[in-house]
Amino acid sequence: MLFSVVADAFEKMENTTKRLELTDLLVNLLKTADDDLPLLVYLVQGKLGPDYLGLETQMSDKLILKALSTASNISEEEIEKEYTKLGDIGSLAREMAERRSMSTLMKVELTVKYIHDSLMKMARSSGSGSTKSRIDAYMDLFLNSTPKEIMYITRIITGKLRVGISDATILDAIIKAFSDEKYAEDIENAYNFHPDLGYIASELRNGNSQNIIGLGPTPMIPFKVMLAERLRSVEEILEKMGGRCAFEYKYDGMRTQTHIEKGNVRLFSRGNEETTNQFPDIRKAALETFKVDSAILDGEAVPYDPDTGELYPFQAISHRRGRKHDVDKVSSEIPITVFLFDIVYLNGKDLSKTPYSQRRSILESLFKENDNFRLAKRIESGDQAEVHRFFNQAIEDGCEGLVAKSLSQDSVYKAGARGWLWIKLKRDYQAQLWDTLDLTVVGAFYGHGRRKGTYGALLLATYNDKNDTFETVCKLGSGFSDDVLFSLPKKFEKYVSKEKPARVVSNLEPDVWFCPEVVMEVIGAEITVSPVHTCAYGEIEKDSGLSVRFPRFTGKWREDKKPEDSTTSREILEMYKEQKKTLTEEKS
Repeated sequence: MLFSVVADAFEKMENTTKRLELTDLLVNLLKTADDDLPLLVYLVQGKLGPDYLGLETQMSDKLILKALSTASNISEEEIEKEYTKLGDIGSLAREMAERRSMSTLMKVELTVKYIHDSLMKMARSSGSGSTKSRIDAYMDLFLNSTPKEIMYITRIITGKLRVGISDATILDAIIKAFSDEKYAEDIENAYNFHPDLGYIASELRNGNSQNIIGLGPTPMIPFKVMLAERLRSVEEILEKMGGRCAFEYKYDGMRTQTHIEKGNVRLFSRGNEETTNQFPDIRKAALETFKVDSAILDGEAVPYDPDTGELYPFQAISHRRGRKHDVDKVSSEIPITVFLFDIVYLNGKDLSKTPYSQRRSILESLFKENDNFRLAKRIESGDQAEVHRFFNQAIEDGCEGLVAKSLSQDSVYKAGARGWLWIKLKRDYQAQLWDTLDLTVVGAFYGHGRRKGTYGALLLATYNDKNDTFETVCKLGSGFSDDVLFSLPKKFEKYVSKEKPARVVSNLEPDVWFCPEVVMEVIGAEITVSPVHTCAYGEIEKDSGLSVRFPRFTGKWREDKKPEDSTTSREILEMYKEQKKTLTEEKS
């Protein structure tokens, strides 16, 4: 398949804000693919493969600028000035390509496979000479591309495709292109257990729907973890759960999947990033602890003080995440315990459809607790006073609160789903919201006075999972230390967008737009109706949305979450309704 066809489709997608039109364009593009369909899907995602393979081109903006300087015979200083003016490295590559002499054009016909192979060379290049190898690979693409093609190739390389397509939209298009929409829910469930859109597209296109529908957990392939709804009182939870349920500690750590198969162990984060090499102590302990042929365990990795046993806050684990050097040294300085609370696969058997209470019993019988692997503390109760005591103990032990879990026969493990089988209960912030929010940064406003030279406030958004958009919910300027505050421009520079990103819905015009990538934890006083913000727009009042009043940064960057994992607009709407209901009850 020629990449020129893909570039033409990307251009049309970039020029529409209508999701149905975007999906139709994508459906038509997918239908034109041949055997390179999986590769096309990955490129449309702006990736080289599924997340769990960890494939990255390792081409920074700086290397792209260096390559463009070499290819166009323009100084790096001039290239950087032009980049600053355009604000988009893809547009810069296009402009440089338009200046080339005609004699340098189109020596090779670029196909999807050729481009994917070139990007894989970049990803696999290592050792001395690897930087030159990656630059050479990029220059080859530059010299053989049309200006439009190199713009989109460059954006794919740098992870800034900007055509407004999310994985949810791609999955929707795959179903429309190669399956019957009556199977949409089954295919989505399969994707949540096997998040490889290239594989799913290929199997469905080849008529192998039986390989997809009913697909469950697979060792060494991470899944999208099950999530919890939220309520603000024990009474409400027990009522929702039928009077009795299990309550587990909600640990303040990093969600971790432990996969074991034939003497091998792989660890994955909530976002399906492999973390095995960052936690060699956990990998080694897993082999010693679990005497199984295969298993998939779900839990929370929490740093702790080896002398006192005291649990450290989430931020401490950031010193180990992403680390490539001195891993063993840091492992001894910041030891980790994985608190296990679920098992979805054991010795060849899918346990995801087994009721929770049985899964928990299997987990309890599977191993003897040690410093690296422990069971999440829990009780089963229908007594409010007992649950309140357990909740207070959880807070005292350094946890965020509790997670209530259904004991019913239909308490299956729903990968990627947020439902009422699990309900979280977090610390009551008195006059504040009863739970923190995970919001995506979509823009910033320049600071004044003491904050001159940095951003004075960030524009935050919720995720509308129905429309696949990000809706603004507040401006955030509180809770930052001076060090963090003045580091914000550097932190967000690679996400700067010259124009409003296609998936952002906003009535406000910030000084700087960001591609929705960074998620941060926020607490606020209450949810209020807002004529300015677009979260849940029109749901409560015509021409108004909802906003978070007096938002404050908790200090926690949610690096374990993708923007699509942000608090949803629907959740904010439910919190507003619950808040209003509580105020009404208090007045009466």
